[in-house]
Amino acid sequence: MTVDKKKTTKDAAIDKKYGTRGTEKKGSAKKGLAKKGLVKKGKAKKEPEKVVKVNFQTATHTDSEKVQKVLARAGKGSRREMEAMISAGRVSIDGNVAFLGDRITGSELIRLDGHHVKLTAKDEDICRVLMYNKPEGEMCTRKDPEGRPTVFDRLPKLETGRWVAVGRLDINTSGMLLFTTDGELANRLMHPSQKIEREYAVRVFGEIDEAMLQRLRAGVKLEDGQARFQKITYSGGEGRNHWFHVVLSEGRNREVRRLWESQEVQVSRLIRVRYGDLEMQRQLPLGGWRELQLKEVNYYRKLVNLTLETESKVKVDEKAMDNAKSRRIRRSVKKHQQRHQQSTRRRHK
Repeated sequence: MTVDKKKTTKDAAIDKKYGTRGTEKKGSAKKGLAKKGLVKKGKAKKEPEKVVKVNFQTATHTDSEKVQKVLARAGKGSRREMEAMISAGRVSIDGNVAFLGDRITGSELIRLDGHHVKLTAKDEDICRVLMYNKPEGEMCTRKDPEGRPTVFDRLPKLETGRWVAVGRLDINTSGMLLFTTDGELANRLMHPSQKIEREYAVRVFGEIDEAMLQRLRAGVKLEDGQARFQKITYSGGEGRNHWFHVVLSEGRNREVRRLWESQEVQVSRLIRVRYGDLEMQRQLPLGGWRELQLKEVNYYRKLVNLTLETESKVKVDEKAMDNAKSRRIRRSVKKHQQRHQQSTRRRHK
């Protein structure tokens, strides 16, 4: 046997054992495979795998959501705040700067100010809403540079996301303030287009007559446009101090105070008592909060045309607030206030 024949025999044995993949040789199909349709005649072409990539600008509503909506649901702020952050170039999608209108499926890598944002699927989130009885002297901000107490100080801690305030109350206003984990819900509840009623108990100091009340009902021109009270109800008073309940359907900055001041009377007390149809519970102490039940959460969601929730963090058998629970909240608030006062003294030493 010559050298060429030996080499051919050896190559054939290697091909039989290991196959011809990776070599320049063409492998032959085993007998019977072509008849069964497992191997096609001629040169077989392997179809490339289709890579499904969502186009942010053209994706449909069923397979994606706007990035500001997803970030708001993740608890990074209201949708309006997220839109401002996107416009400022602070949000990136898979390493590319995000733009308003970009849509995502939830599988992308989202960063806010360079920090990775943990996204949660829409169906996995349980919308939570708190009713908080804000005292005077608390700021509607997360951190105050002067060290004053804020409305976020006593709220329950969250594993993911954060509490978003539904509107604001100024430092001298007390009463009902809502918080939610759903930024989209917060944004819609605040938006003037929803025309959700807010009711305030207000004590004014000065001479009041019917002509003044009629002007406030008809509308008064303020520096940021026309404003008016939808309802004004007298609640009593002595001397030059009078209590009224007023209703309006927008939340402009200090609107109630500015309306009364336009009639040259001064607001000495202001308490929000209602948001939509839900009223502040009288048993809820100042500085205390309670979590709304599923029925109440869905009332607000239905009010702004959002899908209803099917689950709640509140236990079904949880009893309504009683005097014992109210006392426990008061003790907790008092301890919190004492701790804050002590920390304030230490800072000023």
